This record gives sequence, C-alpha cells and structure tokens, in this order.
Amino acid sequence: MALEITGKVFKVLAEQSGTSAGGKAWTKQEFVVETEEQYPRKICVTAMNEKVVPIVKTLAPGQQVTVHINLESREYQDRWFTNVNVWRIDKVAASAGDAPATGEPFSPASITTEEPGDDLPF
Repeated sequence: MALEITGKVFKVLAEQSGTSAGGKAWTKQEFVVETEEQYPRKICVTAMNEKVVPIVKTLAPGQQVTVHINLESREYQDRWFTNVNVWRIDKVAASAGDAPATGEPFSPASITTEEPGDDLPF
C-alpha cells in the first residue's frame, strides 16, 4: 500500500543505529510531519533506507514536504504494531505567495487609477 502525506516538518528526531541479529548494521531516523488540513494531524514516520536517511538530515522544522509512505503492521506477543515507513521524500518548493518580492516596493502612489469609460454593452 503506497500513500503520500503533504505537510510541514514538525520535528526531526535523533538518528538511531544498531546491528541486526544477522550481523548487518542498520540506521533509521524518524521525523514528524504535520498535515495542513482543517484539523491538522501530526504523523511520525520512519526512514530506514540508506537513500532516504541522508535526506532526512537536511530537513528543518517548518519545511514543506511530500512524504511517500508504506504502512505495515506486525504482530509481537499477541500485540500489533504499525510502522509508517518512508520510501521517498519530495521537498515542496515555496509557492509564489511565500517568495519574497523581487520588484519595486509597493507604495500607494504607484497605483494608477483610470477613469471608467463608457464601455458598457447596453
């Protein structure tokens, strides 16, 4: 099941590492994304892929991202645990409204007012 979440990075948690039972080293890093809905939700997601973890290190709180995730549940001692695993992170570019203006500063004198002509069709 592949899903995506778009929102702001709320918090980047510390990187964790260890060694599996098979002797293979692993690293993971979790971060929290806050959705931008009427009722925002905070979702903690886990990055374990060696291609995704370096991207997580570059994220900053407040940054817009789209996170592509897989949901997976597993059973351990008759209890179920659900993981939200990241497989791709897209940084969302700032919209035109968020970008600083590059033209001349706005002043009321710069507004031109034209007298309405008699261009009505009736």
